[in-house]
Amino acid sequence: MARPKLLPDNFTLALVGTVILASLLPCRGSAATAFNWITNVAIGLLFFLHGAKLSREAIVAGATHWRLHLVVLLSTFALFPLLGLGLKPVLTPLVTPALYSGILFLCTLPSTVQSSIAFTSMAKGNVPAAVCSASASSLLGIFITPALVGLLLSSNATTGSPWHTVGSIVLQLLVPFIAGQLLRPAIGKWIDKRKAVLKFVDQGSILLVVYVAFSAAVNEGIWHSISLSALAGLLAVNILLLALALFITAFAAKRLGFSRADQITIIFCGSKKSLAAGIPMAKVIFASHAVGAVVLPLMLFHQIQLMVCAVLAQRWGARKTVAESMRESKNVGAPARR
Repeated sequence: MARPKLLPDNFTLALVGTVILASLLPCRGSAATAFNWITNVAIGLLFFLHGAKLSREAIVAGATHWRLHLVVLLSTFALFPLLGLGLKPVLTPLVTPALYSGILFLCTLPSTVQSSIAFTSMAKGNVPAAVCSASASSLLGIFITPALVGLLLSSNATTGSPWHTVGSIVLQLLVPFIAGQLLRPAIGKWIDKRKAVLKFVDQGSILLVVYVAFSAAVNEGIWHSISLSALAGLLAVNILLLALALFITAFAAKRLGFSRADQITIIFCGSKKSLAAGIPMAKVIFASHAVGAVVLPLMLFHQIQLMVCAVLAQRWGARKTVAESMRESKNVGAPARR
């Protein structure tokens, strides 16, 4: 039986199910402590496997395209925070203060890696440059995101100073990642042949963090403080943010004279935010009772960006394929020159 087109993917359904489970059966006391330990181990394993998976050759292949990478990084870590702050008069009437903090946190996050590369490839963009830009964004985000959170958000919701947060993130995320990179020569081929393992750890660790975060939020009464109108406003805010990011990156890439393939890379890498990096970071940066509301905008934005970018990638990829076919037919039908 064919899967209905309007039905979300399995991971999105799992996220929704996890939120429902945490709302009905939140973990408390010693169970919450145990889940926290398990989550920390799962996150460390996740970044270790990502480090072992990442190909150095692919990064080197795109590393020289510094203008493209600079535009992507400015979009990710400058444009988004400016949009979050500049749109505050429009956003704050639509959402609660806690959800607005989550929107600002979303704006500070690095770009995605897997989906940015996948959509760039589907749309016939510059894949090596996408690998380099997305990877650099993910690594730099370990340091830049906590610093931006310290500048944009009050310290009430966070667990400490930005530098303390950076240290915690380095230990929990960067150290396992570097360990994976160092061991790639020994285990890289094994990892490449077992992508299902990485996918299971990737999605499983996110679901664990979501369950623990929403359990704490439910215990603090999150669903009593967020109304349906605030959730509807959050949906509108996320759509607006993504639309502005897509428009501005497309406009800037074209005006700066990048090739069509590079424009596609800039649009996809510069307009997306990482759920895989954002949820573990939120767990380290924010107090446990605040994590649920903070990651809610990110979870919604993640699904919207996947749906919109999938449509764009398919359309642009098909357009380029048609153009290439037309050129080939013209070349075949043209008389040979003597």
